[in-house]
Amino acid sequence: MRAPRSGLFRPALVLVGTLALVLGATPLSAQYFGRNKVEYDDFKFSVLKTEHFDVYFYPTERAAASQAGRMAERWYARYSQLLGYKLRGRQPLILYASHPEFEQTNAIAGELGEGTGGVTEVLKRRIVLPLGGSLAQTDHVIGHELVHAFQYDITGQGLGVNFRLPGAARLPLWFIEGMAEYLSIGPVDPNTAMWLRDAAEHHKLPSMRQLYDPRYFPYRYGQAFWAFLAGRYGESIVGDVLRKAGRTGDAELTLAQVTGVKADSLVKEWHHEIEAAYQPVRQVTHVPQTYGRLLVGGDKRPGLNVAPALSPDGNGLAFFSQRGLFSIDLYLANARTGEVTHRIIETALDPHYQSLEFINSSGAWDAAGKRLAFGAVVNGKAVLSVLDVASHRTERDIPVPDVGEIFNPTWSPDGRSIAFAALAQGFSDLFRYDLVANRLERLTNDAYADFEPAWSPDGREIAFVTDRFSTNLEDLRYGNYELALLDAQTGAIRRLAAFADAKNINPQWTPDGRSLYFVSDRNGISNVYRIEVASGRLSQVTNLYTGASGITELSPALSVAQQSGRLVYGLYEASGYSLYAIDSAQTLAGGPLAEPAAGVNAAALPPLQRLSTTLVAALHDPETGLPADSAFLVRPYSANLSLDFVTQPSLAVGADRFGTYVGGGVGMYWSDMLGNHNLVTALQANGGFKDISALLAYQNLSHRWNWGLAAQQVPYYSGAYGIGSGTVCTPQCEPAYIEQVRLFRQTNRELDLMTAYPFSSAARVEFSAGIDNVSFDTQIETQAISQIDGFLLYDSLTSGPSFSDINLGIANAAFVYDNAFFGATSPILGQRYRLEVSPATGTLTWVNLLADYRRYFMPVRPFTIAARIMHYGRYGSGAEDNRLTPLYLGYPSLVRGYDIGSFSTAECPQSSTGACPAFDRLLGSRLFVGNLLGVLGLGNGYYGAFPIEAALFADGGVAYCQGGKASFCSGDNKPVYSAGAALRINVFGYAVGEIDFVRPFQRPDKGWYVELSLTPGF
Repeated sequence: MRAPRSGLFRPALVLVGTLALVLGATPLSAQYFGRNKVEYDDFKFSVLKTEHFDVYFYPTERAAASQAGRMAERWYARYSQLLGYKLRGRQPLILYASHPEFEQTNAIAGELGEGTGGVTEVLKRRIVLPLGGSLAQTDHVIGHELVHAFQYDITGQGLGVNFRLPGAARLPLWFIEGMAEYLSIGPVDPNTAMWLRDAAEHHKLPSMRQLYDPRYFPYRYGQAFWAFLAGRYGESIVGDVLRKAGRTGDAELTLAQVTGVKADSLVKEWHHEIEAAYQPVRQVTHVPQTYGRLLVGGDKRPGLNVAPALSPDGNGLAFFSQRGLFSIDLYLANARTGEVTHRIIETALDPHYQSLEFINSSGAWDAAGKRLAFGAVVNGKAVLSVLDVASHRTERDIPVPDVGEIFNPTWSPDGRSIAFAALAQGFSDLFRYDLVANRLERLTNDAYADFEPAWSPDGREIAFVTDRFSTNLEDLRYGNYELALLDAQTGAIRRLAAFADAKNINPQWTPDGRSLYFVSDRNGISNVYRIEVASGRLSQVTNLYTGASGITELSPALSVAQQSGRLVYGLYEASGYSLYAIDSAQTLAGGPLAEPAAGVNAAALPPLQRLSTTLVAALHDPETGLPADSAFLVRPYSANLSLDFVTQPSLAVGADRFGTYVGGGVGMYWSDMLGNHNLVTALQANGGFKDISALLAYQNLSHRWNWGLAAQQVPYYSGAYGIGSGTVCTPQCEPAYIEQVRLFRQTNRELDLMTAYPFSSAARVEFSAGIDNVSFDTQIETQAISQIDGFLLYDSLTSGPSFSDINLGIANAAFVYDNAFFGATSPILGQRYRLEVSPATGTLTWVNLLADYRRYFMPVRPFTIAARIMHYGRYGSGAEDNRLTPLYLGYPSLVRGYDIGSFSTAECPQSSTGACPAFDRLLGSRLFVGNLLGVLGLGNGYYGAFPIEAALFADGGVAYCQGGKASFCSGDNKPVYSAGAALRINVFGYAVGEIDFVRPFQRPDKGWYVELSLTPGF
């Protein structure tokens, strides 16, 4: 709760008009709590101009930006042909050299999770993305996000007056994201095909209704459904359905209109095609138990268990898992029994590690089995972390300069050095760090993708994955991921030929150093293979139905113990990721290469017989639309503001006993392309100058210190009504009824300077200073109506007595900490607190002090115990002036059961002073509040199948004054308590509604009653 800095208390206060500064989820927007977006770096952007794109980049990604501009133009040519449409205006493309730097962008409000590969926003149609680890990955993300730009533009991007979201924003994710995946990948995708085979095996292919359920990942299943539609009806269906669905907002109805088949029937046909296509694959593949035993996960307990890393003796297993529900953490398990023994690193409540790179990386043990190395992000920078396994403590966080992210470290056999892959200047290369000399060496330096290094047992060579042998940088034709060997002394690289036209990733040495295990999708399914380094002889270790996989198609999924030879791989099954171990020497030796199912491409998305191959041809044509590299002009970035949107203007004319009025209002929102500079202008007129509400606010987010200015005027109105009788002489005297209406106007004018500095995503300081003016005036209308004939005898409008103006200088300083995780309607784990001091001086002098601490425990999932203790008070000579709004204890967000609207005259005894003890005890200049709740999410999942929470609560608090001189300090200063049950629901993400069945114990005449409020849980 945060009380107004100044204000006049009146019973029955009615707010007629107000304006709010809405500047996004940043500390400067004066949000009470909330995590921080930290801008660790000051990026100096330039703009590269292609025919259709403005590519925004900073110096370290100059070469990558040029290639990204060429990729974007090629995608533009493909989509404009496939969709029969050209974008209106130029298309912005904002690039970041790594994901940690992408997370700092201000072009997209709010936090960006580690799994977000890119975003296309609506207001300026900006595409914002981090460069990928390979050219092919970057190219795919650009292609995916550009589909969204076409979707927004085709369905009517409505910038300007009466802004409306494009029709695409109303369509379901399976429609929007699935279309983007289909158009940017096509109908052949081993990763999505793996998902389909698994769903078919477990009889969990989604119905049309289930496609809307986020538990059915819209990217994968949406892509597969669009592949079916385009395969059955031709590629033109994509553009046709998009245009019509954008107008109607109904994807299912549009599908039925375009195809002539009901949507539910289409889905059934899709299921039939999937089962028919993959049944032959089922017959020639095997279950994972054929090769070894389950360690972690399994189809009975599906979850996310990825990136295995075996200790040298094969007894310890480090891996990443979401067992803790709220984050991906690093765990240690017994590789013999599968028992998870420890959580080594927890990131949910500890902001030290911003990322453990769980999507693209795994940990690595040293040869002694005592230390574990892994890549991480700390304070926005890539670090190489070394952990002591026995104590579970971090030995070293080694900052690595000039790299954005670190992946897949591997120890030299002597323990002196660690090799790893890293993103540098937007490209993936290999590095080596000498732990003794503290020296960094770059092993590769080019635009090719080099990743997943593995040091040989003799220390002479480093195996790794690269696309350098078949990628053409001139026409951006991407080759396959192949195995290679790098000489640790000379740096010479040689090719280790495995499977052409397939990925070959995740190399792991056998203990004798003569062979490598790796993962390949040579027959459309990712399996474990083995290659002899000297002879090149290939053998197959597994022949799985779904596939050996991590989170993405390039994620590490394989580990081999360097002493015992035990192998652990990740398997996608039951919509989750499990870990299996192979111990048998015979199985590890591998066997002949398995033949694929006759006539079936296991990577193809059904239908296997397609009506059109237009998209496939376009995706395999690298030249059409690809411009020359030398054709681009580069200019410095200029932070010009442009209009984002205008709120719908309003105009009204009215009249009442105070006269005739003309009113209206409009708000305009402006920003620069990078989102670093934001301006809000708003005006609302309700009559004369004193009745104008106006706001001018500017926010600067270009540095870690955020700051802003705001100037505003807001009038508040309240009224009083009286009736009586008397004698009126006009000039004859006669009895009359006399009515009097008093209109009180309080006008607040503020000029404020605000700044905030985030220490981390959880902690920040805030400062502000400003000047406030509060003026008061009163208008009195008196009417006299004859008691004899009912005629109006007298009507006058005069000014009445008012308070003198208040002029104040206000300052504020606060420290805020928030690492809480939210459920459906309230935090359910972590802690948050705010310590704040706000002095005011001028006409009145006082100091506001606030201490608010909240803690959330989850002893048993999904049950949360929530506790809060809070003090808010005014101190000083002016703290209890009658012109200040008193603090009120009975808001539902503080102590339930004492809301203003719940009181009646029956609870207030007759008194000549108008006192009401039950109500007056809730007013004061200081508050102390305590709350205890038990919160239960309803249904499955971490907050339930529906966004609903049930709670039992106990509230208590006291309102009191320092000296009792103010008129509102007439209460008895006794505490009040309440208890009851609550039901909260998240209303489509816009508000939280709460229904309380509450018993206020200090209201003996009230008893149990139902209280309604729109209040997020604390």
